[in-house]
Amino acid sequence: MTAERARTEIDFSPQIAQELAIPERGVAAVIRLLSEGATVPFIARYRKEMTGGLDEVQIRAIEERRAYLRDLEERRRTILKTLEEAGKLSDDLRQQILACTTKAALEDLYLPHKPKRRTRATIARERGLGPLADRILAQPPVGDPRAEAAAYVRDDKEVPEMSVADVDAALAGARDIVAEAVAERPEVRALVRGTFEREGVVRSQVAFDKKGATSKVEAYYEYEEPIATIPSHRYLAVRRGEQEGFLRVRLTIEAETVQPSIAGIFALDRQSPFAGELEAAIADSLRRLLLPSIETEMRIDVKMRADREAVEVFAANLRSLLLASPLGGKPVIAIDPGLRTGSKCTAIDATGKVLETTTIYPGQGERRDTEARAALGALIQRRRPEAIAVGNGTGGREAEAFVRAVLAELGERQIAVVAVNEAGASVYSASEI
Repeated sequence: MTAERARTEIDFSPQIAQELAIPERGVAAVIRLLSEGATVPFIARYRKEMTGGLDEVQIRAIEERRAYLRDLEERRRTILKTLEEAGKLSDDLRQQILACTTKAALEDLYLPHKPKRRTRATIARERGLGPLADRILAQPPVGDPRAEAAAYVRDDKEVPEMSVADVDAALAGARDIVAEAVAERPEVRALVRGTFEREGVVRSQVAFDKKGATSKVEAYYEYEEPIATIPSHRYLAVRRGEQEGFLRVRLTIEAETVQPSIAGIFALDRQSPFAGELEAAIADSLRRLLLPSIETEMRIDVKMRADREAVEVFAANLRSLLLASPLGGKPVIAIDPGLRTGSKCTAIDATGKVLETTTIYPGQGERRDTEARAALGALIQRRRPEAIAVGNGTGGREAEAFVRAVLAELGERQIAVVAVNEAGASVYSASEI
């Protein structure tokens, strides 16, 4: 992190602590360690005393939320600076931008003010049709759209592309301006986005040139499922079928369900002679601008959700594999040696259930040696393990010798003592994975 960024970065600890229901002190410690370059596994394994014992899942959630909030804040600053330099930043717009809590809401606010490529609406404005579009948006109680549009018909000999051929062309250009205004309205985009999330569907069909072809995605040749409930493996399968050219895939909603609400946002007055023009512009905006734009956003969101779910399933399966007992269904005591922080002891039953944990401090003076022998001896007698596994990391040899000495004192000759390779845990804790 640069010195400038370190000075200006906002402290997200209170917000993240509240959102994730994690003590703020632990969140602050995790953020500080991440800023210093520590990895999530390293923090979870070696900095428990600083984080208050947060596990890897909690630490990763903090990391992800912090990254999102940092990106959001950087984008907010960029937008504010751009608008200010362009002279478009009113006090009201500034407050709205500062109040945004999501990237989508921030981009929706910025959209009407972004530098635009040449669109149908910009061409219509260049042709002078802005005032006619304003009349459509105003929904006046009296007037004649076609008669008013006739005033904009012109044949520009010097710049032919600025010509407006007839009344229909004038009204079409004005509707293009209105359609763009509809698509850029933040509350309209939020409405359509919310409808996608609640009522949208993933719809797939066989590609035109693949009809009759066999493939691994034949089950999705005619398929539909709600976006809100589609399992990750099915969405990823549909997406793979699209990438391989077997499927045509859409994420869509029924436009008719949101069109009345959008009309309400723009105060459509059915008694106005301009009502039909506004309705047509809203329908065009939905079909041509809003639905494709929000569909693109939803594809990204659903893909990210599916990826997260797939990783969670993979992690659960891997966890089961890694935690499979190499000794079989037998009670065991496991010891993780530690010099400064003590040796952590855990007793598990034949099913792998954790029964008891304790920490002993051998090798730290006679008094602690005595306490450690007594504590480990009592644990062995209570839990009656068939084996004791001792990690072979730092202090492993000393811990193994200590365990054997305690067993000798107890006269326990049937309990096996096994050194367990803990290199995987140590390497993982310092890795980027």
